[in-house]
Amino acid sequence: MPLPSSGKTPWPPTEFVEPLDSMDAWHAWYSGDTDHLSQVYGGPSGLAMNSKARSFFDLNRPSQFRGGLVGGLARMFWGEPVTPGQPAAKLHVPLAGDIAELSANLLWADIPAVTVDSDSTDGTAALMGTTDQIKRYLDDRGHATMRQAAEIAAALGGVYVRVVWDLEVQPRPWLDVVYPDAVIPEWRWGRLSAATIWQELEPLNGESEVWRLLERHEAGSIAYGLYRGDAETLGMQMALTDHPDAREAVPHRTDGVGNTVWLVDSAGVMKTGIPRLLVSYIPNVLPNRMWRGLPLGRSDYAGIEPLMGALDEAWTSWMRDLRLGKARIMLPQSMLETDGAGAGGMFDLDREVFVQLNMLDEGSGGASITANQFQIRVEEHERTVTALRRQILSSAGYSAQSFGDEGTVAVTATEVAARKEESLTTRGLKILYQRPALLEVLTTMLQVDVTHCGAKGVDAGVELTASWPQAVQPDPEATARTLSLLETAGAISTWMKVKSLRPEWDDDEVAEEVARIRADRVAANPIPAGDPFGPGGGQAVEDGQDPAASSDAGVPEDAASVEEPDDPEQPEAA
Repeated sequence: MPLPSSGKTPWPPTEFVEPLDSMDAWHAWYSGDTDHLSQVYGGPSGLAMNSKARSFFDLNRPSQFRGGLVGGLARMFWGEPVTPGQPAAKLHVPLAGDIAELSANLLWADIPAVTVDSDSTDGTAALMGTTDQIKRYLDDRGHATMRQAAEIAAALGGVYVRVVWDLEVQPRPWLDVVYPDAVIPEWRWGRLSAATIWQELEPLNGESEVWRLLERHEAGSIAYGLYRGDAETLGMQMALTDHPDAREAVPHRTDGVGNTVWLVDSAGVMKTGIPRLLVSYIPNVLPNRMWRGLPLGRSDYAGIEPLMGALDEAWTSWMRDLRLGKARIMLPQSMLETDGAGAGGMFDLDREVFVQLNMLDEGSGGASITANQFQIRVEEHERTVTALRRQILSSAGYSAQSFGDEGTVAVTATEVAARKEESLTTRGLKILYQRPALLEVLTTMLQVDVTHCGAKGVDAGVELTASWPQAVQPDPEATARTLSLLETAGAISTWMKVKSLRPEWDDDEVAEEVARIRADRVAANPIPAGDPFGPGGGQAVEDGQDPAASSDAGVPEDAASVEEPDDPEQPEAA
């Protein structure tokens, strides 16, 4: 399908209005911006920025928010209006950002082991070259990019990653993260078939116009389009050179004399030469419980927004108790020292001696100084905040232990895994969606590297596999004790011992380590010459000779040369 046509085309498309609104709310929780939260849930900050809503609702009538169109949102903590005359003292607990950060750390604290299927490539050189190139893709920058994508996916339900290349920047392709609210996807049988990435550019002739640059990805091509419209419609399609930001974003290069060479044709289309999309979608988890028919991922915040609002309300109430509980001194007006007519009075708190005042009887305590201090309900608020926090983490799929709620006392790996069982289960679920997306992205990078970056010794048609390291590393002492007991019982081989100790190694690395272990044993305990129980049957073994090289070692020469008779029932006469 081509780019959208010019005119009154709604943008974003109407079928994506609800998902984009939800992503906007999730982004408000993720960023922790209190003004954004108030805007999302219809509070004063939102009405102040929306002229139509401001004309419909009267800010001086808070009861207007309690029912009608926005009654449900007004009952949210961040949708409640501020009482006139009172300061805005709402506080936000950034637990949503902590949840997204924890999710990314559980998935991408370490780089997964990506291996090439040896059956899918010809030759050892291509196998090693492809493996080395994949390690370059997942260097520190690639690792950080995938971790960033995982954090955004946890907050907004999913994320897009596109493969880009620019030989003037670096000699091989790299990954670029795209937020999900900046992409209009198209699906076929639950798979991403096309994607349109869009961005708003700076206005040129006033705030009323909106410039948008669209980048439509299909298998084998990328189409670029520049549109000038308003806040609700796409508007007319313009030339790509009509906006300076569009000229920088459209692929181009500089020739030897400094001229700009466009990599798109007259219609704004660039042929990639890659028979697949350069954009991949990484869902957080599936299915999505809100939007049927759209295979968009589910955010960790989906369904727990009221709980997070209640947590902010409880924390704000706690801080309000602290504010109201400050000690205040009440003293009679007669104790003030006047500074003159119309100049007010003052009271020196550090003064030690006061002269008795002559006044009429004002009752008991009329001339005394009293202190006023309200009770601070610390225990009640702490229990409420702790309960809400635990419920939020549990509903999001994480254990309280993952956030340090159980202290930092040293425990065994088994106890840590038991306490973090809920978080580790969620991690295993998310790996089901991270693994195929990672392999898809790496395969695309290999094809781009060979086609556009001139990679040598790389097979772009290989099949890849990936395995994530253990989230909780076993206790080395317990592992060594277990392997020792299995070796004593004769129930494990050297190969399996190395594999159990280093599960992230492939078979070749394990075999090399086994060979080194055996060589060290021979060097440490050499077999004496003439040992009848050693290999060779008592014959001396020369340096560099394999003791088991001769199958006749230790066998008498006459026995080795005797041939068996053809008919065992009639042995040959001596």
